[in-house]
Amino acid sequence: MSVEIIVRTNSMAYAKDFKRINEDWISSNFWLEEADKLVLNDPQKYILDKGGVVFIALLNGVPVGTCALVVQDFFTCELVKMAVDPQARNRGIGRLLGLALIEKARDRGFKRVVLEGNTKMTASISLYRQLGFEEVPLSEINQSQLHARCNIYMELKLDSNVLPEYYI
Repeated sequence: MSVEIIVRTNSMAYAKDFKRINEDWISSNFWLEEADKLVLNDPQKYILDKGGVVFIALLNGVPVGTCALVVQDFFTCELVKMAVDPQARNRGIGRLLGLALIEKARDRGFKRVVLEGNTKMTASISLYRQLGFEEVPLSEINQSQLHARCNIYMELKLDSNVLPEYYI
C-alpha cells in the first residue's frame, strides 16, 4: 500500500475528487448544507484564495481522501472537509491527513486548529482526540456560524514559535 499526501496551496488539480469524496461522505451521513455546496463547488475561491490549503490522499495514485485548512484569523485555522472513501478506510489515511494539516498549521504559525464535528461519527471523534483535539463547550461558540449537523466543537492548541502568516 502506497499512500501519498498531496498538498495544494494555489491550484485545485483534484477539485473533482475533493467534491466527490466529500459529497459522498456528507450525503451518506447527513445532508449537504448551502455552505458545503459553496465550498465543494469552488474550493479555489473559498479555501485556496483565502490562504487555505487542500490535502489530497492518494492510495496507489488514486485520490481516496481529503481535508482542508481554512484560515479563520491571524491565530486560528480550521480543519474542514476531512473524508476518506469507504473502500480506503481503516488504513490510517485519516490520521495521515490530520497529521499533515497539523504540521502545516504549526509551520505557518497558527496557535490553534479548530473543527466542527458530530458525535454520531465515533471513529472521526476518536481520531481527533488521538491527534490531541479537545472538546470546547458549544455554549462558548457562536453557534450561528456552525453547520446545522455540528454537535461537537473541538480545538487543538499549538505550541508554535513561528510568527503567523496572515493571508486574509
